[in-house]
Amino acid sequence: MLMRKGEGKINLLDTIPVPGSRILTEWKGECIVLALPRFRREWMQRWLLPKGMSAYTRVQLEEHGTAVWQLIDGQRTVGEIISLLAPHFHGEAGYETRVTTYLMRMQRDGIIRLMSGR
Repeated sequence: MLMRKGEGKINLLDTIPVPGSRILTEWKGECIVLALPRFRREWMQRWLLPKGMSAYTRVQLEEHGTAVWQLIDGQRTVGEIISLLAPHFHGEAGYETRVTTYLMRMQRDGIIRLMSGR
């Protein structure tokens, strides 16, 4: 369950992950690389970024992270994503917890937002 300020409890499985608007994606082999802005605010990038340094930090996702990222489309709920990933994880016990933990970490790091479900 998630708690939102001013709201009641929200079931994590009913939330919809939405990619951050400033996140760029590219492929490197069979894995996705996310380009994350170094600063949350554009003015910080302009004034604090040393010349010649990239405005983005790159993070290469491994196989499972890539599978999760491909299903984050702003339409599917966390529950739907978990169901669609079952074949990818070959029925591995506890994969659901791994996926939800991964999504929560992505939210904490500002890579995605978890929006209220339908």
